Amino acid sequence: MIMNKIILIGGSPTAGKSYVARKIAESLKLPWISTDTIREQMRKIVREKDFPNLFTHSEATPEMAVEFLSKKSAKEIVKHQNDESLDVWKGVKALIETDYVWGNFIIEGVAVLPHLVKKLSVENKEIKVVFLVDDDIKRVRKTIFTRGLWDDADKYPDDVKEKEVEWVIEFNNYIIKESKKYGFPVVKIGDRKKYTGKIKELIQ
Repeated sequence: MIMNKIILIGGSPTAGKSYVARKIAESLKLPWISTDTIREQMRKIVREKDFPNLFTHSEATPEMAVEFLSKKSAKEIVKHQNDESLDVWKGVKALIETDYVWGNFIIEGVAVLPHLVKKLSVENKEIKVVFLVDDDIKRVRKTIFTRGLWDDADKYPDDVKEKEVEWVIEFNNYIIKESKKYGFPVVKIGDRKKYTGKIKELIQ
C-alpha cells in the first residue's frame, strides 16, 4: 500500500517557514497550508467555550497588541503562543487524520510543536517533520524592524519590536530544546538555497 506523505514545517517567526513550504510545494507539486489559515478558519466554525485559547486575541486591536507585548516577558509570550497552538493543533490534527482530497500535502506554522507532533500517530500516512530556527539575532532584528511580526513595522514603537526580537529568540531556544528532546531535525537558516536543499533531503 502506498502511504500518503504529510510534511510538517515548524519553527519561529522570521525563520522562513512559509518561504520553505512554498518552494518545496512548487518543487514537489504539493498543496500547502499555514497553521495561521487553519486557526482563522477554526475561529469561524468552532465554539469559543470549546477552544478558549483560540479566541484570546481574536478581536485584538493594534493598540491591544502593543499593550500585551509591552507588559509580558518573552517567556510569557512564548507560553501564550503555545497555549493558542494547542487549540490550533486540534484543527491541524483533524486535517491530517482525515482522508482529505489532497492526499500528500504540507502544513507549516508556529503551531507545529515537537511535543504535539510526537503524539501524532496516523495509519497509512507518512509524517515528515522539520523545524526551522534563526539564531542570528542581527538578522532577526533586521527582519522585525523592517516588516514587523504582526503588522507593518512603522505602525508601532521600536521598544515593542525589541520585545518581539526577545520572544523570537526565546521561541528559537524552545524549539531547539524540544526538538532535541523528541529527536526531530532542526535546520538553522542561512543561505536560502543551501537550507532549502537540506530540508528537501530531510523530508524525502
